[in-house]
Amino acid sequence: QEQVRKLKKYSPYFRKLKLQHQKEFLKRVSHFISVKKFVSRGMKEVTEEMKVVVAAQCVQLTFGLPRIYLSHFEMILIYPDNYYSTINNQYHKGEVNPRFGIIVLSWKNLVQGIANEDDGINLGIHELAHAIHLENRISNQEYGFIDSKLWKKYYDLAEYEMFKIKEGDTSLFRSAAAIDHHEFFAVLLENFFERPKALKEYSPNLYKKTTLLLKQDPIKLLWQI
Repeated sequence: QEQVRKLKKYSPYFRKLKLQHQKEFLKRVSHFISVKKFVSRGMKEVTEEMKVVVAAQCVQLTFGLPRIYLSHFEMILIYPDNYYSTINNQYHKGEVNPRFGIIVLSWKNLVQGIANEDDGINLGIHELAHAIHLENRISNQEYGFIDSKLWKKYYDLAEYEMFKIKEGDTSLFRSAAAIDHHEFFAVLLENFFERPKALKEYSPNLYKKTTLLLKQDPIKLLWQI
């Protein structure tokens, strides 16, 4: 099947899944594509390949959670490369706009993030982590899918890590993670999926809390579905 071929090409995560989980993953990818409006900016069209890649990254992050498709974010805008924002007069690689329910991604950076599988930098995971963080707090049918008691324990660990970065202490996370809790969560998930063993070695407690929040463990590739 064409979608399976694209997923094997662009999703290291999908390639590691057992066959029964691949079937479930494929179903969720198809559903994500069917419920989102994809809009091209600065190029002819959003291809089926682009849709599959974006959907796969969302499904990867939410695969352990019960049918979460980021329903508030109805539109996905895709640019060919970095794009200029008139809001803050800067070039961007991607962003999430909760006011308008839009996720914006640049295709070039999206593909580069996937190609470098273990550097802890992945645009798709980063921006979709922002969307998950926001979706969890927006009043709709997907509200509150992350356990609030677990989140509080995770939050305290995140505060400690952000403090370390600001103090200049050695950290697994790049400096952008210390900007605020949205950025920390996004950088955390980049490392959680791309460098899980390094993250677990660096902070077993933070790794464990993240597996509980997302109900999956990338090292074991085991899911509670």
